[in-house]
Amino acid sequence: MESNIRKSSIAGSWYPNSPKVLQANIADFFRQVLDDPIEGRVMGMVAPHAGYVYSGQVAAYAYKLIQGQVFDAVIVIGPSHRIPFAGVSVYNRGGYETPLGTVAVDSRLADGIMAKSGIVSANAHVHMQEHSIEIQLPFLQAALGDFSFVPLLMGSQDRRTCEGLAEVIISAVGEKKVLLVGSSDLSHFHSYDEAVKLDSLALAYLDKLDPDGFLKDLEKQKFEACGGGPAVVAMMAAKRLGAGRSKLLKYANSGDVTGDH
Repeated sequence: MESNIRKSSIAGSWYPNSPKVLQANIADFFRQVLDDPIEGRVMGMVAPHAGYVYSGQVAAYAYKLIQGQVFDAVIVIGPSHRIPFAGVSVYNRGGYETPLGTVAVDSRLADGIMAKSGIVSANAHVHMQEHSIEIQLPFLQAALGDFSFVPLLMGSQDRRTCEGLAEVIISAVGEKKVLLVGSSDLSHFHSYDEAVKLDSLALAYLDKLDPDGFLKDLEKQKFEACGGGPAVVAMMAAKRLGAGRSKLLKYANSGDVTGDH
């Protein structure tokens, strides 16, 4: 089992290494969320994957909504930043370790997703240094306590891969109560005003639960999203599993934190 535990690659840099400090950080983020309850059941979310100093407060708006809830499994979909590969990689054994403990992989669901698709394969190597999935886990641990999950890393984010992955997730999930998490940041390296302008295009599609419009404009490069594929898959799958609407909870960029616009 031990060899199948993916060790944290970002604790101590992207978020605190100390369990006590990390828990206190997340509790503080949760405390600062302005309560704005939503009706109905949360089926999916799109959350950022920058370091917690930049994006932790934004992520907290999503994760506070599911505090204390119980899911049969969580499916976290992230983009591969470091290693290029075709299709989608699932980490289908063992678990992911963070300073708050190890999150077990739901091997049965992971294998079910892989079995139903030619685009999903088990390639553990590409997961080892990737931050986009791991960064979501301490928030999930703080909100849900004990849970199991399926980590899916997208090497390809084209329309065919997005539609194919959403389809196999829906098929494999069946009657299970799952939470879908799409891990995505938006634009990078623009002036503050330009970033807000670009990002507002993406946010409008997220707010309308419109994965097709999002994907079309992303393909035309009208805005930027390094996890555009994961965001689209989370929306597509949530819609097919019964989600009827979405809500924009919080937007910010690094300029809001540092004051450097």
